[in-house]
Amino acid sequence: MSSPSSRPPRVLIAKPGLDGHDVGARIVCRALMDAGMEVIYTGLRASPRSVAAAALQEDVDVVGLSVLSGAHMPLARKVVDELRDAGALAIPVIVGGTVPASDVDALKALGVAAVFPTGSRLEDIVAFVRRQVTA
Repeated sequence: MSSPSSRPPRVLIAKPGLDGHDVGARIVCRALMDAGMEVIYTGLRASPRSVAAAALQEDVDVVGLSVLSGAHMPLARKVVDELRDAGALAIPVIVGGTVPASDVDALKALGVAAVFPTGSRLEDIVAFVRRQVTA
């Protein structure tokens, strides 16, 4: 990762798995761009391996996973594992979408930095990403 002062924060937003609904992910992308961040969007049905590869190739500061299908646990685990295998665990992973409150602690135990369930405020997501980049 480059230093925060050398460029705007770079965020990868990914739609892993078979979920075909990306309106929320696109709204988050727009909010991050409006906040002055560079956003790379993988599009639909990204594999965990391709998400990690894109994160490394694009030198991102944060990876955001949007999951509405209910497969947030295995998908987050696989993305974190891919980043770990690539030696890139320093890149924070956040998860948004349809995530029951009962799964938040389990996601964090996997190495997810934050969870933003459906209905989270865009300002909160932007502020969290900024904190990750300036920390």
